[in-house]
Order: sequence, then structure tokens, then C-alpha cells
Amino acid sequence: MTLVLEADPVTALALQATMGPAVQPVNALSGLGRMLREDPLQDLVVIGPDFDLESALSFAESQRVERPSLGVILVRAGVDAALLSAALRTGVREVVEAGNLPGLHEACQRSVELSRRVRIGLGDDRLPAERHTGRMITVFSAKGGCGKTTVATNLAAALATSGVGRVCLLDLDLAFGDVAIALQLFPTRTMADALGLQNSLDETAVRSLITVHGSGLEVVAAPLEPGAVERIPATLVSDLLRVLKTMYAFVVVDTPPAFTDHVLAAFDQSDEFVLLTTLDVPALKNLKLTMETLSMLDYPRDRWRIVLNRSDAKVGLDLEDVQKAINAPIALEIPSSRAVPASINRGVPIVLDAPAHPVSAAIRRMAVSQLPTGVTASRDRRGFPLRRRGGSA
Repeated sequence: MTLVLEADPVTALALQATMGPAVQPVNALSGLGRMLREDPLQDLVVIGPDFDLESALSFAESQRVERPSLGVILVRAGVDAALLSAALRTGVREVVEAGNLPGLHEACQRSVELSRRVRIGLGDDRLPAERHTGRMITVFSAKGGCGKTTVATNLAAALATSGVGRVCLLDLDLAFGDVAIALQLFPTRTMADALGLQNSLDETAVRSLITVHGSGLEVVAAPLEPGAVERIPATLVSDLLRVLKTMYAFVVVDTPPAFTDHVLAAFDQSDEFVLLTTLDVPALKNLKLTMETLSMLDYPRDRWRIVLNRSDAKVGLDLEDVQKAINAPIALEIPSSRAVPASINRGVPIVLDAPAHPVSAAIRRMAVSQLPTGVTASRDRRGFPLRRRGGSA
């Protein structure tokens, strides 16, 4: 989080609006000092253009001795040689002209990196320990209509109710994502809002993007406007996924039916790819092309899990035909049922709506296979899974 010291509340709000929710405004040095004492790992203070210059420089000079890892960035309405000289003498790291938002973001990034190096050089034992990395599963099919969103939402819901920890579902179909609709969520923030956070994307910032489903599943929804996909770089997706993996036991990613840069960014960080297909020739052709593409891009084959959705459809093909066509085994079969679209219309994943249903049982088998060794999921009286150690009751 970035602390912004600014006496004028209007300017403080403007800075917070442009820099994103990972910004905490402070209007007095006393409040700033208290916040710094409470958080010994806080390493960045931006001093706004309306804050008294003499007080700002005095603060920077005192912190240079008391807290050498703290970066102070000064924002001023105008910048000249005299101001730069005075600021640098007192320990201000950079001076940025008001209104230069890209320059401010870049200065903040440089300062954070310098603070990290200073802490390492000082042997600071308050440096955060290595964060746990959760398991990431990407659900993909190169053909639309195979049930990616249904499988992704149900898999995520099954994991979220398994008791192994927090689970996040990311809707990476940035143009036409349906996760929010399938779960009947009304997100106030979506992936589009991550654009304003890309230079300060930490756990606090990511929390601001989350919408929580009634099951406890946490969701990052796709943008409401399809045009937002053009503005979201793949690097932002990569950064977001890295942060999500430190926050959650599992991250499930729903994808569009195409090898976009965003999808490849997800593949790069995935522990498992659920490659979805159905019993029709176009879907099998696209699955075969998908497998060839993944091989060409050197994604490890042991991460692939081929799942046959609507496996009992009477369409003239069967499991043997599928395995012969793709020359690979099917890891899981999910039967077809009219109960699935009915559950979607109610906004409740079928694994929660009808836990004993054959579709739910198949998806729970997929979820259980993802659990750590020694942890299995059993059901309570409602049919929801509970965590058990070593398979005992």
C-alpha cells in the first residue's frame, strides 16, 4: 500500500482515484507517523502537491536516518532545478510534476524496488517470508459451447466448499465472460478496474476486485464492456495471477475459446490444464489442435487433463472413438443433464444445488484429485464436502 500525505482533501481524493484503491490518504504528519510505526514494512510515502514544502522536506530528512528503507516521493505543481536540489539533499528519492501520472507510477515502482534492495543490504529480519503459492487450474476449450464456464464454476465451488482453504475463480473471457451471470453475481468491480492498479498490484489492491459468492467462492469477474479487453495487457493478467496464487489455496481460471495472449499468460502459471471436449467432430478437431499447440509451446504433458463433457450424449460417437481420435486417455467423463442449465438459471452451481447428482459427483471427483495428499472431502448432512485428514471420519 502507498501512503499519500496531502493536506487538501480534494487533492488527496484525486490522487487516490488516479492511483487506485491501494492508496491510503493521510492529511497530517502525526497520522502518517502513527501508520509508519504500526507497519514496519511500509516503504513508500507520496507527498502531495498541496502539502507544505518545508514540512515535507523536513520529514524526508528525518526518515533518511530513522528509516533508510522508506522512499519519499514529492509531487509538486512545478519542478525546477532549485526544488530538485533541495529535495534530493534531504533524502527525497524523486520529484514528479503534478498531473504526470505515468511518471508518478514509474517513480513509485523504482522506489519500491530500491527499498527492497536497501532492506536486503541492511539484513532486515522484518522482510516478509516466502509466500505460499496456491495451485492454479485453467479450464480451456478451443471450441465454444463445450461447457467451460459450467465446469469452471462448479469445480471452483466444489473446491471452495472442500475445506482446504480459500478459492478464487477468475473469468478470463474478457470480452464475453459469463461467470458473474452463471453465479448471479452483481460485481461492483471487475478485471477492467485492474487497469488502474497495474503499477501497485498487491494483495490489498486485488481484494478490491473480488466479489464473493454465497458459497464462499471468491470471484474476479470479467469486464462488463467487451471493449475493455483491448486495454488489458497480458502482463497485467500475469501479475494478477501471481498475486492471486499467494492469496488462495486454489485459483481456477475460466477462458475464452482462443489462444489469446491472456490465455497463454494463464497457461504459463497453471499447474493443470483442464482441456474440455464434447462428443462432436468439431470439438474433437479443436481438441487435437489444442494438444498440438500446447506441445509446440512446450507445456508439460503431465499437466494436461482431458475431460469429456456430456459424455453420454447419443450422437453416434463414444468414449473409444474420442480416445482413438486424439490418441490420449480421457481423465474424466461428465454426463449430460437438463439439471445443469436449470442450476445455471438459478445462479447456483449444480455441485451445491444437487450434491448427489451424477454431474456433481463427477466434478467432485475432479476436485478431490486436486486436494493435497492426506486430505479428502466427505459430505455433511446437506451433501456439502468436509475436510478429513487421512480419509478418516
